Amino acid sequence: MSPETVRAALDAKTKPPGSLGRLEELAVRIAVLQETLRPRLDRPHLITFAANHGVVEEGVSAYPRAVTAQMVANFRAGGAAISVLAREAGISHEVIDAGVEPGTRNFTRESAMTGAECAAAMGLGRDAVGRAIGAGADAIGIGEMGIGNTTAAAALFAGWLDLDPALVTGAGTGVAGSALARKREVVRAGVRRHAECRVDPGRWLAAVGGLEIAAMSGAILEAHRRRTILVVDGYIATAAAMMAFAMQPESREVCFFAHQSAELGHPLILERLGARPLLSLGLRLGEGTGAVLAMPLLRSAAAILREMATFASAGVSPGEA
Repeated sequence: MSPETVRAALDAKTKPPGSLGRLEELAVRIAVLQETLRPRLDRPHLITFAANHGVVEEGVSAYPRAVTAQMVANFRAGGAAISVLAREAGISHEVIDAGVEPGTRNFTRESAMTGAECAAAMGLGRDAVGRAIGAGADAIGIGEMGIGNTTAAAALFAGWLDLDPALVTGAGTGVAGSALARKREVVRAGVRRHAECRVDPGRWLAAVGGLEIAAMSGAILEAHRRRTILVVDGYIATAAAMMAFAMQPESREVCFFAHQSAELGHPLILERLGARPLLSLGLRLGEGTGAVLAMPLLRSAAAILREMATFASAGVSPGEA
């Protein structure tokens, strides 16, 4: 199924060509991935990966690491923001412990993960996507929970994209003033300590990343292998996408970026990755909240292509549209 074939089918619908803007672009991408002019997103599934980060020892978060486990319990009890939004959208939601305990090590002192630990976390993400697709999911959203993970993501971005940490290290859980300055120095120290790992995406992910970030990278790679739509949430999930793209450039074909986060640096990072977010709502919570809000847009794009009448079927003259 070529993009040209899908565009021709859209142009035959009862509307001026291109008049549905980006909705048409989304329809093309979805149809090409699903290899049909009648695409469907009937069973989207959202996975929230959770893990802790040793770098919180450096005072980079306004919340203690214990909050990660507490929020996992809140997700499973249905009381978190993502729980509410997923229910409202009719999207199934799964929470996966990618390493709440013990979490990663402090990357200012040593590598956050060994290569084996990073690979295992990526495998966890791959397996989660495989199970979801096996159970009938036709689109996967990814999100995360992990105290300290904006610091890990900032280090991934700063080192891999060769950016000043001050451009990509923001408030996270709400740090400001001297605490934010400290956070930026921690990111700078991590990038400097592990500089030799920046030549290889797997080594860089293990050096300063997180178990939940590695799991999301694995999820993206598995979605690509199965040609299944993958909706990337916000700032942290974008770090996972960046590393997946570095490992397998073609994996970007299945990725739809849900939103532009309010976290510092996200617009710059999206631009560097050539990614166009679907929404801009000032979100910076994570969890997969942006992914869940974006999924109905993808479902609508598929429905336009699948259900909208053509000029011929509706008896409408193209010249009078």
